[in-house]
Amino acid sequence: MPRSDRQQFKVNDLVLKVRKDCDRKKWNEDKYETFLELLCAERYYQKEAIQESLRYVLAGEYKNLKDLAKENWEGNQYLEDRYGTWANFESHLQFPDKLSASVDMATGTGKSYVIYGIAMILLAEGAVDRVLVLCPSTTIEAGLYDKFKLLAGNAELIDALPDDAKIKIPKIIQADETITPGCICVENRDAVYEHVKSSIEDSLWGKGAKVAVLNDEAHHVANDPAGKTKKWKEFLENPEYGFQIVLGFSGTCYVDNNYFSDVIYRFSLRQSIEERFVKKIRYLTDIETTGEENEEWQLRINMHETKRKELKKRKITPLSIVVTPTIKKCKEVGDELRQYLMEFQGYSEEESIEKVLIVYNNAPDVPKLPHLDEKDNKVEWVVSVSMLNEGWDVRRVFQIVPHEERAFNSKLLIAQVLGRGLRVPIGWQGEQPEVTVFNHAAWAGNIRHLVNEILENEKTLTSKVLQDSEYNFELHNLKYNVEPPTHGFSVRNSCFVSIGR
Repeated sequence: MPRSDRQQFKVNDLVLKVRKDCDRKKWNEDKYETFLELLCAERYYQKEAIQESLRYVLAGEYKNLKDLAKENWEGNQYLEDRYGTWANFESHLQFPDKLSASVDMATGTGKSYVIYGIAMILLAEGAVDRVLVLCPSTTIEAGLYDKFKLLAGNAELIDALPDDAKIKIPKIIQADETITPGCICVENRDAVYEHVKSSIEDSLWGKGAKVAVLNDEAHHVANDPAGKTKKWKEFLENPEYGFQIVLGFSGTCYVDNNYFSDVIYRFSLRQSIEERFVKKIRYLTDIETTGEENEEWQLRINMHETKRKELKKRKITPLSIVVTPTIKKCKEVGDELRQYLMEFQGYSEEESIEKVLIVYNNAPDVPKLPHLDEKDNKVEWVVSVSMLNEGWDVRRVFQIVPHEERAFNSKLLIAQVLGRGLRVPIGWQGEQPEVTVFNHAAWAGNIRHLVNEILENEKTLTSKVLQDSEYNFELHNLKYNVEPPTHGFSVRNSCFVSIGR
């Protein structure tokens, strides 16, 4: 019977479960235990994500995503609550006829280690002989390429692989080289359909059965179907390549406000905050304003300066990000902030340009982004277009300002924007750091429910002792003395109660 409280479910209820009781003769994950312990260290969820993905792909329990989805449909009432019919659920599966799925991990929790771990074990097992890692930007591409190079050269990780591994040392390349057996190729999405120097077509055409495609920031494949991402999806579906293993990784598994239908593992933003893997989030909406000119800039700058004082002992200069919905607005707001710093903060024009980056597609300031965490970097403000959020792995972000509702009015946008401030500075000790989201009171109420859903905020009851309250009182304990009956009544035992402290 359908539930009477239809649509009342949590995101975790929609995650597809992969069978754990698989045939160990087909897939024995235990032989990679040492490798995964070294790769993931204390981040246990990375290990779980890798194991769940490989169990799905290698254990032989499922022919494709449709198999997995059907099994879950028959055992999970919440899926019926969400989709109504099997036909509707099936229509939401992106690649139903492939071994395809998504892994949902909050920004800042280390998706790159999961991607590398899966790629390495697939090669070691001989399940594939090439791995193609695709991402939406050259910034992310560069970060993944550098990290994979380091991991591939780690002697401890190499030694931890089983003796019978088909490949122990992968070759990390980009698509300007031929993708030969044993390669992990890291490229941005444009290479699959634009770059004439790309070797992807020559190297992979007709070889898809032995190629794993791992998509970083996979929400790009599902969103913007009329733009470049349409070509990305068409590439993955192209029968001339014949890809069978297609896994996606994202911290924002949403198409607007709808959660992905093919997630097999989830480590949520709420979990990552509670377990102190990322910063806490302070969501500010109720600051009183008088409507005076430039008052909002002053409030934001005051918050920035408060953070500066808090971080002085740690020798960290805070970075604030202002998120705008369009390139035009990004330029306007960036110029407005620079002008304010000159007029009211006493900055010279040169200093205001030095302190504020204005970032949109192909903007002059874009090349400066990779250097924001470098020692003595003087940038303190970044004004950016919301569509450029991924790939900013900056750890000194302590304030985020959505400038307009359009930059913060869907679960996808909110998760992306919040993700920019989550990473913890290297070497941070003591109290969990906190990033402030400084929202606009005029429209914050319109999207509060979306923020609460992303953060999984629920009403809870807490208690604590108030030491000096006039309402304190003592509770007496009840002491029970049980004695057997002494008469022939049909009472099994009697209970005498005394009250004492």
